[in-house]
Amino acid sequence: MKFTISSSELSRTLSIANGVIGTNAVLPILEDFLFDIKGESLVLTATNLENTITTTLPVKADEDLKVAIPAKILMETMKSLPEQPVTFQVNPDNFAIELTTAFGKYKMAGDNPEEFPETSSQENAEVISVPGKTLDKAISKTVFATSNDELRLAMMGVLLQIDFNSLTFVATDAHKLVKYTFGGVNTDQNASLILPKKGLGLLKASISPSDTVEMAFDKKNVFFSFDQTTIVCRLIDAKYPDYNAVIPLENPNVLRLPRTDFMNSLKRINIFANKTTNQAILNLSEGSLTLSSQDLDFSNEATEQMSCEYSGDTISIGFNAKFLSEMLNVMDNKEIELHMSTPNRAGILVPSEQEEGEELIMLVMPVMTSH
Repeated sequence: MKFTISSSELSRTLSIANGVIGTNAVLPILEDFLFDIKGESLVLTATNLENTITTTLPVKADEDLKVAIPAKILMETMKSLPEQPVTFQVNPDNFAIELTTAFGKYKMAGDNPEEFPETSSQENAEVISVPGKTLDKAISKTVFATSNDELRLAMMGVLLQIDFNSLTFVATDAHKLVKYTFGGVNTDQNASLILPKKGLGLLKASISPSDTVEMAFDKKNVFFSFDQTTIVCRLIDAKYPDYNAVIPLENPNVLRLPRTDFMNSLKRINIFANKTTNQAILNLSEGSLTLSSQDLDFSNEATEQMSCEYSGDTISIGFNAKFLSEMLNVMDNKEIELHMSTPNRAGILVPSEQEEGEELIMLVMPVMTSH
């Protein structure tokens, strides 16, 4: 049983699928790629039981076959080869594999494909089409704000709310929160799902802006299909906190300034801040912003002044400079606005002009000043 495939195409696909394969897999077979050849198509699958990626590639094969191949050695071999056809010869009795390239022959032990877990199939799942570009943007703008706290399972994922013709992505770790909504989606669905961070990272690495992604879901899984590839992610089964309750509605104090300048200033200020709180103090009065930080333990302090537009009361408010920088970093607008009410209420960060059909809101909790 043998088949031939392009080394560079295989290498590119393996490096995407490898995103699923973890170290210390629960079962040895999960450290393999499953190769399933039918006719002139190779269906390649990798899974960690939580997330599964399946993709189809063209091959030349003399008959249908199935084999599980250890991921690490196969990936390293393909990466080290220049573009050329590679022939795989598989022994059906013991799954031994021999690779033939222009340079020579290589032997490795394959595994029994019957041991490979079954992939969840997409039955009765509702389908929604989303542009790859929009999905990529939604993941970039939210996934960084998820929590790493295993006691807060829901917050380790991104909430997706499907509300007829709009989708809302929400992520929070209780210190910061991001809500990104976009319309123009054609669906009569109304549902809430919690998508796993790892699966979203995998999706982001796999899609290109020109793809149209067919998104389907049932009670347990979400399926993303695009360009010969399907990614299946197990949904997080938990209750997402009521995030709307923490978004303050009345925020009369409004600061407006260039995003990049503000981000760079915060980065410099944070070098001198207390390493536990990363606290940067914003002193605001009409037309003026003074940023300062200090670390009393090491006698470090820094102060910078920035020109800005500010309307509201004179206020002094502390934020975690690291969190603010992360949030500014995933925005792509020239100018941003920070809306505030009092020093002990959350600040709301928004683009000064929202893109058409989109709404992005970021919330950051204040770091209280200790005297």
